[in-house]
Amino acid sequence: MKIDNYKPDYLVEAVYQLDPKRLQALNVRAVMVDLDNTLIAWDNPDGTPELLAWLSEMRENGLKVVVVSNNKQARVARAVEKFGVDYIWRAMKPFAWGIKKALRLLDERPENVIMVGDQLMTDIRAAHRAGVRSILVKPLVESDAWSTQVNRWRERRVWSKLIKRDGEPVWKTSL
Repeated sequence: MKIDNYKPDYLVEAVYQLDPKRLQALNVRAVMVDLDNTLIAWDNPDGTPELLAWLSEMRENGLKVVVVSNNKQARVARAVEKFGVDYIWRAMKPFAWGIKKALRLLDERPENVIMVGDQLMTDIRAAHRAGVRSILVKPLVESDAWSTQVNRWRERRVWSKLIKRDGEPVWKTSL
């Protein structure tokens, strides 16, 4: 396992702290975002006013947003269609398949897109495989669906290796 495959390009506390002007300064034209525990809490499929404000700010500044989720279509559709957000379901992260499909949907090149997620083992790894920059955010809630708990165990092992090599991570409050 090559540890750099799991190292995010940026660490930001929450997706809602991404500033469209700063993203544009990084030549980002579209944001791919994981759903559960990144965009919304996994146990709250209805979203929040903060989510609506963030999506509105991205749109007002010309940034496209697409959800890239490993979840089933019904779950993703229920969570995001009411917000008018495109999505890729069963993205098969950590493989690049879903991200590459989203790139085609967005009609964007990898260097103009950034992937945001809360898991090193799926979101960050898939971004690297697809040649897309990555942002790791802290999970919105501390609990996880049962299917994510195995990844969290593996993630702790990877974090310990990254910390041993690079030092403690520095989480930004905005990007």
